[in-house]
Amino acid sequence: QEQLVESGGGLVQAGGSLRLSCAASERTFSSSTVGWFRQAPGKEREFVAAITWRGGSIYYTDSVKGRFTISRDNAKNTMYLQMNSLKPEDTGVYYCALRHGSGLLVGVNFYDVWGQGTQVTVSS
Repeated sequence: QEQLVESGGGLVQAGGSLRLSCAASERTFSSSTVGWFRQAPGKEREFVAAITWRGGSIYYTDSVKGRFTISRDNAKNTMYLQMNSLKPEDTGVYYCALRHGSGLLVGVNFYDVWGQGTQVTVSS
């Protein structure tokens, strides 16, 4: 069974930082595009960032550019999201996702495996 497990969420004040991790049991992790999505209460799940299998290509949604950094360690089957200068509008459940295929895609339907999510709350 393919599994992704997120960790690192929590409560932080505006301007603070958090680092999310996503550990994969997926043996194809190192050859897959992986990404982060988030979902705020009452809103649809939205794309945050994605990285290709070797880390050669990275894409961020405009609202997090310059503040968030996505990275991966294929030797550890783990992906990270470093979040700095957090804002209250960054609040939500953050999900990691894996795509069985190449390319940097932002739609939720293009990703095949999802984690259970980790809550990030940014207070003003």
